[in-house]
Amino acid sequence: MTLLLAQTLRAALVLTMVVVAIPSAAQSAATAQVRGQVTDETGGVLPGVTVELSAKDAEPQVTVTSATGGYLFDDVAPGQYQLAFTLFNFGSITRSLVVRPGLAQIDAVLHLSLTAEVVVTGKRTFGNLADVENPAENLVGIAQSASQGAITARQLDARPITRRGEVLEAVPGLIVATHSGEGKANQYFLRGFNLDHGSDFATTVAGMPANMPTHAHSQGYSDLNFLIPELVGGIQFSKGPYYADQGDFATAGASNINYATILDRPITRLEAGTYGFSRALFAASPKVGHGNLLLAIEASTNDGPWVVPDSYKKLNGVVRYSNGDTVNGFAVTAMGYNGEWNATEASPQRAVALGLIDRYGTIDPTDGGHSSRYSLSGEWQRAQNATTTRITAYGIAYDLDLISNFTFFLNDPVHGDQQEQVDRRFVSGAKVVHRRRTRWARYLVQNTFGMQVRNDNIMDVALYRTEARTRLDTRTQAAALVTSGGLYAQNEIEWTPWLRTMVGLRGDASRYRVDALDSINSGTARAGLVTPKGGATIGPWKGTEFYVNAGTGFHSNDARGTTIVRDADGNHVDRVTPLVRAQGAELGIRTVAVPHLQSTLSVWTLRLASELVYNGDIGATEPGPPSKRYGLEWANYYSPFSWLMLDADVAWSRARFAEFDPAGQYVPEAVGTVVSAGVGIHGFHRTFGSLRWRYLGPRTLTPDNSVRSRSTSLVNLAGGYQLHKHLRVALNVFNIFNAADSDIEYYILTRMPGAPMG
Repeated sequence: MTLLLAQTLRAALVLTMVVVAIPSAAQSAATAQVRGQVTDETGGVLPGVTVELSAKDAEPQVTVTSATGGYLFDDVAPGQYQLAFTLFNFGSITRSLVVRPGLAQIDAVLHLSLTAEVVVTGKRTFGNLADVENPAENLVGIAQSASQGAITARQLDARPITRRGEVLEAVPGLIVATHSGEGKANQYFLRGFNLDHGSDFATTVAGMPANMPTHAHSQGYSDLNFLIPELVGGIQFSKGPYYADQGDFATAGASNINYATILDRPITRLEAGTYGFSRALFAASPKVGHGNLLLAIEASTNDGPWVVPDSYKKLNGVVRYSNGDTVNGFAVTAMGYNGEWNATEASPQRAVALGLIDRYGTIDPTDGGHSSRYSLSGEWQRAQNATTTRITAYGIAYDLDLISNFTFFLNDPVHGDQQEQVDRRFVSGAKVVHRRRTRWARYLVQNTFGMQVRNDNIMDVALYRTEARTRLDTRTQAAALVTSGGLYAQNEIEWTPWLRTMVGLRGDASRYRVDALDSINSGTARAGLVTPKGGATIGPWKGTEFYVNAGTGFHSNDARGTTIVRDADGNHVDRVTPLVRAQGAELGIRTVAVPHLQSTLSVWTLRLASELVYNGDIGATEPGPPSKRYGLEWANYYSPFSWLMLDADVAWSRARFAEFDPAGQYVPEAVGTVVSAGVGIHGFHRTFGSLRWRYLGPRTLTPDNSVRSRSTSLVNLAGGYQLHKHLRVALNVFNIFNAADSDIEYYILTRMPGAPMG
């Protein structure tokens, strides 16, 4: 009996195990695993990527990639799914897949968005959609407008550059020129603006602002001569006042020039050329501790083609320590720049025609200048789960002495009209940005909050009358404290796979304190402005997205103009509006439907409440009427092979004063047509090089359009050969057709030495 009971229990146990095992085995056979690895475009693994697996009418499964970039979903039932990859600063990817029993390996490569804020970068960090294997897949979240973009280091390396500011000519529709010595800040043209030296185009370099408010020479003066092109890891750009994170000067557009923290290999570069040009550069980024130490030093000289040589001498240095990757990291950067030069002002056309001076001659051979810039900055970024925080802080010591003579002997037939402009200041500031990604109902939401503060302690901003660089008397002199701050919030919602919206609000406040030599012009002023922004992205469909954007922005005016009562000649003048509002809107399209081609088209409009500026050249304010501009831009980048790049950009704009003026409605110096095109090769049978054409159309020089400039057309050539892994030779030829075009033209009243009054 006992034996029978034992056998019965044993049989029951076996039967139970079989019954339990059958559904377990069936379940195992009916489910699957979905796993993979996520990397960036350089091949680096990406931890912290949110991976979401969702099916219709089912709760989505969510995980985050590990330190090695891996992810895993277990026990996934067979069926139709959407697999989405999202990470701050990167474009999102969504893939449709059919899950079948077994293992599904789904790897993904994320690409930096055009608005990405990253600290630790290499020369290959930024890429172009036309260069990726499946560009249509990477469109989502890559941009917020058609006029946003990123210039890669690969594109920049292929460009022959005569002056540092020309790295910005890679931005479609932007022209860089000079009119008074290579050491002076360049002149910029974009979207119907003569931007002067940067008044409506905000530029940052390695997290630090380049524009200088209340500057001795020009409001928003942006001198980029401290740039070392070989260190630029990429340039992010945008146009129009549509983005909450952009404040002062970002009306026509903005650019962010990223410095690399890690080089592919050390660089030793020796250059020599005609007109006294020479340059030496050394740069390396050895491993130090857990990070990298970037070291670079540059020395150069250049005389230019002028009768009086520029004798431009420059010394430049960068020390930068960084640790981390494109997601988390920090960098501390020290920079130093010192330059001195002679300058040839714009040559009077009549003097050249009469043979009084050579085309490259000068009326006043003692013009020139000296400038220095020393800075220390820190950047820190940390991402955790669905949040990321970035902090930037900086200090800049800046010095400029600029000797110019624009009108020669118009105002003083005896001593001449030469003047010295002096600017000495210390700039400090910080920026904090916090981003959070969450879900609102079933919609993916990203909220961004930011704060920016800046203080310009201007110890001396002055204008002196001089003769042969010797001071005769003081026209204006002041010290100023310009403090500004901004708070902003931006909300982005993905409503459907084909509709995303962006809404932002920004508030800015400024305080000015001016202590002028003429005490009646001393005083304090305050101003504030609230600027809403917005946009929508529709698509993508077959590799094409559509954009609608609108917003308001502003540029500030010189602090001295907010407290002024009388000018240097004792005449009463009106004070300026401290913050001038701009309103803009844009319709655009971006397509990567054609393999290896990215094309954008945008139609835009922009209105300024006033062209008010403080004219540092004469030491007085010059109120101007409101203005309106509109235009279109078409930009194309094509890379059919890994070694070949082609680009072609066309920009057209129309600028007019918004109110009737008997003198005329045309905005002087407003750029109308800009065309650029080029072809570049890299790594084709050890050869590299480029051929580029740049066209700047004629511009009106007077409000009645009675005087117009001539167009400018330049073709530059660069080429070289890689002798072996660590040595190459190159030749750059600028203006290969020897075009006798003017870099820039003005229409102003001047007098030659010895000419009678009247």
